Amino acid sequence: MTGVPASAAGGSSGAQGARGSAAAADGVASEVSGSAPGPAGPVSGSASGPGPGPEGPLAHPEDGGRPARGGKIAAAAVNQASVWNVANLLTMLRLVLVPGFVALMLAGGGYDPAWRSLAWASFAIAMITDLFDGHLARTYNLVTDFGKIADPIADKAIMGTALICLSVLGDLPWWVTAVILGRELGITLLRFLVIRYGVIPASRGGKLKTLTQGVAVGMYVLALTGWLATLRFWVMAAAVVLTVVTGLDYVRQAIVLRRRGIAERAAALEEKEA
Repeated sequence: MTGVPASAAGGSSGAQGARGSAAAADGVASEVSGSAPGPAGPVSGSASGPGPGPEGPLAHPEDGGRPARGGKIAAAAVNQASVWNVANLLTMLRLVLVPGFVALMLAGGGYDPAWRSLAWASFAIAMITDLFDGHLARTYNLVTDFGKIADPIADKAIMGTALICLSVLGDLPWWVTAVILGRELGITLLRFLVIRYGVIPASRGGKLKTLTQGVAVGMYVLALTGWLATLRFWVMAAAVVLTVVTGLDYVRQAIVLRRRGIAERAAALEEKEA
C-alpha cells in the first residue's frame, strides 16, 4: 500500500486496488498465525485535501470537520511503516529468547536444575508474549508486514527449539518431537496451498492444543521428580493427541474448502458463459 492518495482521475480504482491488497495480506497473515485478520477501515475514493498530520487525518473546514478523503489510506500507510511498535517488539523479544533458551538449557551439561529453571523462565516469557502480540496488533491497528512474517516464525522457533533440546538431552522421545513439528509445518503448508479457495480459521481445538503443548513442554523443561514427573507425562500425552486430532481436522477443513471453491468457480464460469 502506498502512502500517496489516489488522484482525482483514478482514485476509485486505486482505492479498490489498495483495499484488495490489504485484504489479501491480512488473509495470508491469518492463515499463518491462525488468527483473525486485523481491522481495516473503509477506503475512500480520490483525495482532494491535505494528507494526515501527526494527530491523524486532517478534515476540510467546509466539510463540517469530516476527515479528508484518502486520509485513511495515508494513515494506514503510516501504521504499516511503523515497525517499532509494542506488538513487534514483543515478537522480536521472542526471537531473541530462542538462542538464550538454548544456552540456558544446555548449560551445566543440560541437567542442572538451576539452569533448567532459568530456561523455563525464558520459555514462559516467550509463551506469554505470544498471547499478547497478535491481540495488540489487531486491537490497536499495529499490523505490519514484518509482524505477519515474524510472528509465526517466532512461535514455531521457540516451541521447536524446546522440543529438539529436550530430545537431544534424552528427556523426550524423538517421535514426539517429530509428530508435533511435522504437524505444525504440515498444517502451515496446507493453509498456503488452499489460500486461493479461502481461509482455514483457527479452531478452539487448535488453541487448546497450543496451550497444552506449552504447558507440557514447560513441565519437561523443569527438572521435575516424583508425581510431578508422572503428571507431565500425561499432559504431554494429551498434547500429542490434540496435535494429531486437530491436524486431521484441519486436513478435513482444507479438503472441504477446496471442493467448495472449485464448485463455486465452476458455477460462476457456467453462469458467465450462459
